[in-house]
Amino acid sequence: MINQYETVFIMTPVLSEEQMKETVNKFEKFMLDNGCEIVNSENWGMKKLAYPIAKKTSGFYQLFEFKADGSFIKNLEIQYKRDEKIIRFMTVMLDKYGIQFNERRRQNRSEKKNSDNE
Repeated sequence: MINQYETVFIMTPVLSEEQMKETVNKFEKFMLDNGCEIVNSENWGMKKLAYPIAKKTSGFYQLFEFKADGSFIKNLEIQYKRDEKIIRFMTVMLDKYGIQFNERRRQNRSEKKNSDNE
């Protein structure tokens, strides 16, 4: 059954800009190669962590909102665990309220961008 999911992963802060982009592209390609439909992708940049993870106090955050079969999630999370650049990840299935919230958030963000450009 196809559901809508949101996954956020944190990459180690020691990566260069190029390494960070390669990692994001790798996971994006993995999703697309496995039949996922990516609804939204957001790079949140470098953020301070709430608590140290593997002696790191910050990390690069990336969000993907996507539609996929439920069986895909286990494979995605195995890929996260195998990649030493990923220090934390979380994937959640969105219910109809989560989907509506994300759509409104994206719409508000694009309206704000448009008004900033005027």
